[in-house]
Amino acid sequence: MNRLLLTDELVLLAYDDAGTNRLGRPHLDYGLAGAVLLELALAGRVEVTGGRLRVADPAPTGVPLLDQALATVGGDRPRKPKDWIGRLAKGLPDRVLDGLVDAGVLRRESERVLWVFPRTRYPSPTGAEPAVETAARERLRAALAADGPVDARTAALLTLTRAVGLDRKLFRELPRDRVKGRLAEISAGDWASAATKKAIEETQAAVLVATTAATTAAIAATTVS
Repeated sequence: MNRLLLTDELVLLAYDDAGTNRLGRPHLDYGLAGAVLLELALAGRVEVTGGRLRVADPAPTGVPLLDQALATVGGDRPRKPKDWIGRLAKGLPDRVLDGLVDAGVLRRESERVLWVFPRTRYPSPTGAEPAVETAARERLRAALAADGPVDARTAALLTLTRAVGLDRKLFRELPRDRVKGRLAEISAGDWASAATKKAIEETQAAVLVATTAATTAAIAATTVS
């Protein structure tokens, strides 16, 4: 397939080798919505001014997933990034997974648990980790293990893994203090324009708020029940 989007990489990193979502729902959904906004920010299509997400350039990117989101944002009044996370998240996991299946990166396996409950898994066709996933994983680990600047897309993907809590699963072999310090260093680095960095920081915060709220609600529901 062509160059992977941040949405593709996040899905591949979130699913284990058995094809099961390690993040759960709606954390992956919110993370993917954040990934879409980060792609648009990196492409110079959206920016955050006055705390509101606005379209800076309405020109299509040529990627249907991104262009639909761009049209949605542009067709409404400026809103805070956190207001867009839930709106853009609907249906995103299925669309991204369908694209990876169509490209032959993953395969779809539908089954029933205890002959009653339907379950769909998305392992790789070979049973081994897809090469594109390995490349993304190694890129992130190299950025954390090294010193100095990183490219904008790697920095953006790292902010996503941190916002959805995936960093704790991906980088267990690295010292936790090192990961925490390096992520803070990368966030403060000069790897994108001020406008792009602002949009990415606001999006990361919005995803973190959404996932935290979902976790809190789930705990509360469990406690009540």
